[in-house]
Amino acid sequence: MLIASTIVALMLAFDSEPVTDEKLATLHAGTDTVSNEMRVNGTVTQNSASDVVSGANTISSGAFSNASGLPVAIQNSGSNVLIQNATIINIQMQ
Repeated sequence: MLIASTIVALMLAFDSEPVTDEKLATLHAGTDTVSNEMRVNGTVTQNSASDVVSGANTISSGAFSNASGLPVAIQNSGSNVLIQNATIINIQMQ
């Protein structure tokens, strides 16, 4: 079964155990509706900064030229700053 072997190959690429053909036959696709919830509820309180010098943030050309995966750049040029970062990745195999 071509679809089953393709799914097994993809699962092996993700370093997980393949499911049996019997188990695979009971699995069905979901819907096209994707619902994600990201909770980032940080707060910054009772902070102070005196005589602080902040600089510029720059990313040089080619900074991500040999990157793989999902590179993320988080920059902060201020003081008393809360940086929250989250990533949701949806993978759809069709």
